[in-house]
Amino acid sequence: MSLTDRPATDLLRDLSARKISSVELVKAYAERIRRFDGQIKAFLHLDIDAALAKAREIDARRAAGQPMGKLGGLPVAIKDVLCTQGIRTTCASKILENFVPPYDATVVRKLKEADAVIIGKTNMDEFAMGGSTENSAYFKTTNPWDTSRVPGGSSGGAAACLAAGMAPLSIGTDTGGSIRQPAAFCGVTGLKPTYGRVSRYGLVAFASSLDQIGPLGHTAEDCALLLETIAGHDPRDSTSADLPVPQYTASLSQPLQGLKLGLVREHFGPGLDSEIEAAVREAVKDYQSLGATVKELSMPHSKYGIATYYIIAPSEASSNLARYDGVHYGYRTDEKAMLDELAAKQKQLESAQDAKKLAQLDTPLIRLYRKTRAEGFGPEVKRRIMLGTYTLSAGYYDAYYLKALKVRRLIRQDYDKAFEEVDFVVGPTTPSPAFKLGEKTDDPLAMYLEDLYTVTLNLAGLGGISVPCGFTKSGLPIGLQLQCRPFDEERLLQAAAMYQRATDWHTKRPSL
Repeated sequence: MSLTDRPATDLLRDLSARKISSVELVKAYAERIRRFDGQIKAFLHLDIDAALAKAREIDARRAAGQPMGKLGGLPVAIKDVLCTQGIRTTCASKILENFVPPYDATVVRKLKEADAVIIGKTNMDEFAMGGSTENSAYFKTTNPWDTSRVPGGSSGGAAACLAAGMAPLSIGTDTGGSIRQPAAFCGVTGLKPTYGRVSRYGLVAFASSLDQIGPLGHTAEDCALLLETIAGHDPRDSTSADLPVPQYTASLSQPLQGLKLGLVREHFGPGLDSEIEAAVREAVKDYQSLGATVKELSMPHSKYGIATYYIIAPSEASSNLARYDGVHYGYRTDEKAMLDELAAKQKQLESAQDAKKLAQLDTPLIRLYRKTRAEGFGPEVKRRIMLGTYTLSAGYYDAYYLKALKVRRLIRQDYDKAFEEVDFVVGPTTPSPAFKLGEKTDDPLAMYLEDLYTVTLNLAGLGGISVPCGFTKSGLPIGLQLQCRPFDEERLLQAAAMYQRATDWHTKRPSL
């Protein structure tokens, strides 16, 4: 196995033993990026020179016997929705094309303190809105297993760069499945922590009550290492949980005795690909051979998950994205052209009364807002802003938004009831394998249904992980999802590692 195909924790052990250097590692991944990112297009921003400079500094400190951080020279890719001081943070949107944050997100600061080497910022669906990484304002990312297919989204670049061997670890975000779904499509491991486990300070907001930052790696052990680094209370984030962070890597090999898994009846109905169902049921049998017991459960409100999510998330997006107005920061329309157009329109009006009405309704400031947002946001972002604004408007708030919040509570109660009987809910991560580029772009509902098994976890605020569990006959990865009680990531990672010790799906790599 080549250097760039190995799990991050293996590389870290060799770094610590000085069998390899951080510079050697960064150069190996940089060469891999040079060779393959032209077809994968996982990265929006790269600064290999800065990464090599950081790697040299870490190697010098290690040679001098100085203490090292948890990541000790490992390269890490970061989704371009997290603020990075002095490095452009675009959220894959034209409206933030030239935005350079003056500060680091808490997660980025913790990575730097842990001696990670930030190798680049990864492509994504614009403002994390999408399930295919086709909504980026800059370019589409492809799936390393089949470059005619999507890598999933919105953390598609974060998953694709791992699968393609262009980084050993990456950071994604998950609002409705945006870590777990691309992890499943790309054959890597991705963990969505419990809401509040990881600070959101410096994360550009999509839906504030749903967004959560999490790790992607080749193995559960990789994710444990990265979660251990980035988790913890942050006074700068009012939703950050003030709870101790377990030593996830230290407890990973502990066996789980009497493990109880719950299979949700509603997750195996119409719409689930037959090959995915077969692979997931085989994975459950693997768990049974390791001593787990399996119980069938019903989560009756899960069928309302998509409808509930696509009311709550766009409503919060409508509010969060109102700040992009062309005045404070980010893209601004050509003001001279705008004013010339307004003057020409006023001249065309037939009466002074019409001109007066236009002056009241279409002031230069209002026109600046409207044209900036029309030019700066892509179609999917506009769709969700309009949907959210509608559901929050007078006369519709109670009928849609308030009702969705009540259903959200019922979905959480389904989980609470399930966890009275089982340790983890297990099932497919996605209803289908990675689909063709362009296949669902004209059918938003079909795209939204790709989140069928992931959105309920975000609505409930719980944790979950996707691990590779097989391949389709055409060679596309399949993901198995495990979902846990609040802040039970330690045992969740143990359960995932338990499966990976008994199988080798996570060791497979695509041929590029």
